Amino acid sequence: MEQKFTTMAQEAIGDAIQSASAAGNAQVETLHLMDALLRQENGVVPGLIQAAGGDRQRIGAEIRNALVALPSASGSSTAQPQASRQLTAALAQAEKEMQAMGDEYVSTEHLLIGIAAATPNQSADILKRNSITPEALHKAVPGVRGGAKVTSPDAEGNYKALEKYSTDLTAQARDGKLDPVIGRDQEIRRVIQILSRRTKNNPVLIGEPGVGKTAVVEGLAQRIVAGDVPSTLQNKKLISLDLGSMVAGSKYRGEFEERLKSVLNEIKNANGQIITFIDEIHTIVGAGAAEGSMDAGNMLKPMLARGELRLIGATTLDEYRENVEKDPALERRFQQVYVGEPSVEDTIAILRGLKQRYEAHHKVTIGDDALVAAATLSNRYISGRQLPDKAIDLVDEAAAHLRMELDSQPEEIDELQRKVTRLEMEEMQLKKAEDPASKERLGKLQAELANTREKLSGLTARWDAEKAGHNKVGDLRAQLDAKRVEADKAAREGDLEKASRILYGEIPAIQKELAAAERAADEADTAETDNEPMVPDHVDADSVAEIVSDWTGIPVGRLMQGENEKLLNMEEYLGKRVIGQKEAIQAVSDAVRRSRAGIADPNRPTGSFLFLGPTGVG
Repeated sequence: MEQKFTTMAQEAIGDAIQSASAAGNAQVETLHLMDALLRQENGVVPGLIQAAGGDRQRIGAEIRNALVALPSASGSSTAQPQASRQLTAALAQAEKEMQAMGDEYVSTEHLLIGIAAATPNQSADILKRNSITPEALHKAVPGVRGGAKVTSPDAEGNYKALEKYSTDLTAQARDGKLDPVIGRDQEIRRVIQILSRRTKNNPVLIGEPGVGKTAVVEGLAQRIVAGDVPSTLQNKKLISLDLGSMVAGSKYRGEFEERLKSVLNEIKNANGQIITFIDEIHTIVGAGAAEGSMDAGNMLKPMLARGELRLIGATTLDEYRENVEKDPALERRFQQVYVGEPSVEDTIAILRGLKQRYEAHHKVTIGDDALVAAATLSNRYISGRQLPDKAIDLVDEAAAHLRMELDSQPEEIDELQRKVTRLEMEEMQLKKAEDPASKERLGKLQAELANTREKLSGLTARWDAEKAGHNKVGDLRAQLDAKRVEADKAAREGDLEKASRILYGEIPAIQKELAAAERAADEADTAETDNEPMVPDHVDADSVAEIVSDWTGIPVGRLMQGENEKLLNMEEYLGKRVIGQKEAIQAVSDAVRRSRAGIADPNRPTGSFLFLGPTGVG
């Protein structure tokens, strides 16, 4: 009979026997098994009890109290306790439940129903007192299992596999958790067109890292939620599959395949209502492969061929060439969609679209000059990475740096605090001295200390007021962002009364309060015209340039210098490094200027130079 139990059911029975032996009980009761089921790590039983309307904590406490009251003894009879009559009846009932449900193995939920149904026993009485009956458990089982059957010894670990190993992008879009997608309409339309095909309806997004392949899929999720897609894609669910978490922790041969099979079965049973997205799709070639087992790619091929799985992939050009193209049977199932790097102008538009989200997150103001600087400087000075990713990272880090400054104590206050501490220590020493010089010095020092304390007190009060003003503005921006998301959600759900109340009542009220708070913060900053604001109030081009300087090591002054000025004075700059080669410097400068002015062919090199002369002349 043992081979008919799932791994978790066997573990629970083993734990029950150990527990009875350790407690000196002569027999293994249903109480021991019930306690083992409740204590099981990642077990199904606690969730099943909760789904059936019971309190797992209360039931667990009652089971433990009943276990303590069981008679105990010592000797050979307790070293190997036998199953009691009630436990044997419960296990027999569990096997009947398995057959009735059409399962192949006795799982932990069958054991629980068997205990509840095989009355009389103490565990069944405790369950009944807490409104847990066999009928209630039968109703709760399909929800806990996600409609799956027990067809393998590891079945419990694969219940609701799709929920466990994936992220619902449409749900995230509905909750406003995805960033707006700007300038990728053409790519999104191409993906929708491929998904609408009858066969080979699997687009694969190919492009360099950081150009926005995942953003295209997020844009599709937002369009599905907004209803801005053809009828074939209306109300579909777009999920992102996490192959890494599927492979992680699969210790035994076949465990990964079992998990993937459970996920694919759930997708298949959804009858085309689920679109699957796999980021870094090249990882499916060889994922989970071990001696004598299949990799993920070979498991997906039949479903892709039959059209049972609509899959969107994303990978880089190199990885696609190396991994997917070498498997022609897999490659022909996909239709390529190339995602190119956006221009500097498009990147600025993308940054303007994301600006609100970053302002709300960091609770700072981001100036438009900072966005333009992030796009132009990252394009010019940060090589090896693509737009818009590197420009977004610059804005994010500049805003994080400003937030850190807002939360940190200003340098002036820090210096004054250290000065006060030093003067107080000196004062303590001078008080002990009796000579006239020390007493004279003490008088001067006390006057200086009082003056420094007064200055410190004034600066601290000013810093607190400025900080409070900026924090209020940040909080109101975050509220405004949340209300906009709430209004969109209400409009999608058809709750027009709520949407109009938020759009025409709550949002204008917050905007009015925000405008007043911004005015108050500006007035606090300019109240003392002689002084600069103690708290930096917004991210500007200089803030972004400082981050670029940190990343590249190029001085800020050189970063911020205009390109026209550099091109006009190119001979002068080169002349400082190369002495006495005026003709060569002139030729190089003219070639660079032609290239930058757009006169030269943009697809050809800036210049092709051949420097002639004897060795060692430079």
